[in-house]
Amino acid sequence: MTHPLRFGLKASGQWITIDQLRSIWKIGDEGGFDHLWDFDHLASIGPNGPGGPVYEGWALQAAMAEATKRVRIGCMVTGNTYRHPIVLAKLAVTVDHLSGGRLEFGIGAAWNEIEHEMYGIEGLDHRVGRLSESLQILTSLFTQEKTTFDGRYYKFKDAIANPKPLQKPHPPFWIGASGETTLRLVARHGDVWNIAGGDDQAVKDVIGKFEEACGAVGRDPSEIRRSLQFFWDGQSRDEVREQSAKYLEMGITEQVVYMRGDNPDKSAAKLAEMLPELRRLAPVTS
Repeated sequence: MTHPLRFGLKASGQWITIDQLRSIWKIGDEGGFDHLWDFDHLASIGPNGPGGPVYEGWALQAAMAEATKRVRIGCMVTGNTYRHPIVLAKLAVTVDHLSGGRLEFGIGAAWNEIEHEMYGIEGLDHRVGRLSESLQILTSLFTQEKTTFDGRYYKFKDAIANPKPLQKPHPPFWIGASGETTLRLVARHGDVWNIAGGDDQAVKDVIGKFEEACGAVGRDPSEIRRSLQFFWDGQSRDEVREQSAKYLEMGITEQVVYMRGDNPDKSAAKLAEMLPELRRLAPVTS
């Protein structure tokens, strides 16, 4: 394999208590996971609708940074339309410093219509164009002394953003994408491509499209790590083994297990026990 097999632990921040989150963060840090994740929604998602309890994703990442010492942390993935690029850049740099340089910077175009409608958030109809501009701006804010950008959606003039991230040139960009245009954004800017998921054939199809997108912009697709999250309710351990092996065979080496069910902290503890076995799935390379 081009990249090592790594495992992430995810607790979304919705329908969960703070004590459960703290337990999961502790398991993520001490249980041998490579990265630890939340999500970015302002209202709950899923079959129960938007009325459930949900915590803010970047505030949780700051808490995760303080609650952990080793594991890398991130949001899978930040909705670009929810924040102006300078606000997002400052949040990311703050979390990178709080964590001692352990931030994985997850970002996507956003998709949830009801959140945009309820809160009057603009930009969903031009979400891909906004994401394209944001990625360019964020890269500049993270690396340049001043940023000037005259775009369709965002305008910056000699903008200063200090301090810079601890990680150089910036925290790794994990970009969530599945459409033709967004896949080209991953090819241009991404360190990791987060695959939206779906059945096996859908995943294989979108991998083919991703490789075509890389070819179109002149980038070697093997440079970009591939990630995918899958759900687990803490019941069948065989399910986790089979899912992990299947995705590894597809070249997906950043595997994030998303805790579901009434006792996500207990499920996370079970998963930590399985990690040594799951890592043995990876072929040995010289």
